[in-house]
Amino acid sequence: MGAEASGSRPELQELMREAEISLLECKVCFERFGHRQQRRPRNLSCGHVVCLACVAALAHPRTLALECPFCRRACRGCDTSDCLPVLHLIELLGSALRQSPAAHRAAPSAPGALTCHHAFGGWGTLVNPTGLALCPKTGRVVVVHDGKRRVKIFDSGGGCAHQFGEKGDAAQDIRYPVDVTVTNDCHVVVTDAGDRSIKVFDFFGQIKLVIGDQFSLPWGVETTPQNGIVVTDAEAGSLHLLDVDFAEGVLRRTERLQAHLCNPRGVAVSWLTGAIAVLEHPLALGSGVCSTRVKVFSSSMQLVSQVDTFGLSLYFPSKITASAVTFDHQGNVIVADTSGPAILCLGKPEEFPVPKPMVTHGLSHPVALTFTKENSLLVLDTASHSIKIYKVDWG
Repeated sequence: MGAEASGSRPELQELMREAEISLLECKVCFERFGHRQQRRPRNLSCGHVVCLACVAALAHPRTLALECPFCRRACRGCDTSDCLPVLHLIELLGSALRQSPAAHRAAPSAPGALTCHHAFGGWGTLVNPTGLALCPKTGRVVVVHDGKRRVKIFDSGGGCAHQFGEKGDAAQDIRYPVDVTVTNDCHVVVTDAGDRSIKVFDFFGQIKLVIGDQFSLPWGVETTPQNGIVVTDAEAGSLHLLDVDFAEGVLRRTERLQAHLCNPRGVAVSWLTGAIAVLEHPLALGSGVCSTRVKVFSSSMQLVSQVDTFGLSLYFPSKITASAVTFDHQGNVIVADTSGPAILCLGKPEEFPVPKPMVTHGLSHPVALTFTKENSLLVLDTASHSIKIYKVDWG
């Protein structure tokens, strides 16, 4: 009996950490709920829960009107109430939480594990972000989101350095940004599902080129080592390579690399091998359930390997729903899983799949991934409207 209790202790600690992150933390300011006045959990009229301090920050100073940061429904700050289930859970888990403070929730289980070292953004700074990229020259982080200015550029410390891309109907405006990449010469390329176009800006936000009337629904976008642009067309089921003169703002050539793909969305290019990974979202016939499939092509566009939701279910007890794909510096395929949520390494394409969890805690709904030159992993979490930076901790 004692051995069973001892064996269950790590599982209990994991459960406590998961409860603290998923249930006992305000997803606007990332502070833990508590009985103190400013940290008390409050129910909005739509049903979502935020802390009292965030209610005060979001509410209009005179009318007290506010917009729910999650579902966008109109609420009133004076109509909020204490969230009793969360308060009761804090009381029930109080002693255990004091033994497992927030500072330890991301502690690695073994040397070499990825741990979250920094997070920035949050509701207001970012609004429902969808795409993430790094500038290869400056190391700055570029995010597209649903704010008034659709493109936001952050410095290495997480401060907003610049933003552009007005929400509007003009050709240079961005209606509904889906993904973003930054070229080797620091041009920002955005896929706009609103007018089904690809828009190229310089790093200061000046429009250089609008590519329209060539795509049914451009979605994922990525830069190649040769400074080309690969784009998935989700509606047409195709993958394209664009040759662009960025300095002159001229599209030189468009080449269709693949056709007959099933609703392709995310795309990634390995700078080590030139391989291209495409994330498909095929609809299971007769079920109405959308699965996901990762296909990896060689630099010559030969299919090297593929794995889908069912194939991954043979390795994991729960369903894997891939939402983003990238390559690490060793050529391994990395995917974000929104069902976990988690970040998983699928191994090298020629050894597919050799799945291994990389991040299993602290995420809500990851939708984009990228690696820095220093091998840090950046994860865009759209549910918390934030970017989380993970590093290997060898301690």
